[in-house]
Amino acid sequence: MTKPIVAIPSDIRSFDGATWHAVQHQYLRAALNAAGVMAFMIPAFEEGYDTDAILDRVDGLLVSGSASNVHPSLYGTEANDKHGPFDPARDATSLPLICRAIDRAVPLLAICRGIQELNVALGGSLTSEIQEQPGIWDHRRPEGVDRDGMYAIRQTVHVKEGSCIAGILGPGEIRVNSLHRQAIARTAPRLQVEAIAEDGTVEAVSVIDAKAFAIGVQWHPEYWAETDKSSNQLFAAFGDAVRSYAAAKLPIIPAQAIA
Repeated sequence: MTKPIVAIPSDIRSFDGATWHAVQHQYLRAALNAAGVMAFMIPAFEEGYDTDAILDRVDGLLVSGSASNVHPSLYGTEANDKHGPFDPARDATSLPLICRAIDRAVPLLAICRGIQELNVALGGSLTSEIQEQPGIWDHRRPEGVDRDGMYAIRQTVHVKEGSCIAGILGPGEIRVNSLHRQAIARTAPRLQVEAIAEDGTVEAVSVIDAKAFAIGVQWHPEYWAETDKSSNQLFAAFGDAVRSYAAAKLPIIPAQAIA
């Protein structure tokens, strides 16, 4: 059996005066080396997509983190400078893919911006600059460190007993590398909170009525997916779900075999 394929929606980036469709290397590497799957980058366009045509050709959906944020208009809030930067093409690509993947029981893993997109796609809302709220810690990345320091595992989250993630990582406390300034405010009706930070910030969710693997995490398991136990377990479980989905699909018969 060939390796199954997961779709990863791209971000829009500008380099040297040109527009690029981009995905950070760490997500592609984790998909290949920790989940054991191939990854196809999906270009980000604001219109013209056939979402089902994409999902017809893949076996899973991995929604990555990003420096941009979901546009507040998509969850009923007026945008201001604190909410940015934005990437409307990423929003227009990811949110429909998330909804259709859930409808079609395509395995889904959503990370950082991805968990926020998942929440918004299913009717939830977000809050910005959470470090300014009473009792909430500063979850932003530390200043003056390299990327390994930025993604260092430094925060404790509590995985709820009986949750989907508890079935993968076990219940109780785990250490993660969560760095963000936005978070879930109103949890979408179809989402179950799976893990929370010590200050009560939602750090993981699952889709209640999903017929396949459908989990979102606020932290970054992709960065240490090959060396950190819980990060590796999460990607391995996603990979297993993707392989099961691929194995259950009807085989594609080459045209010459039909002739």
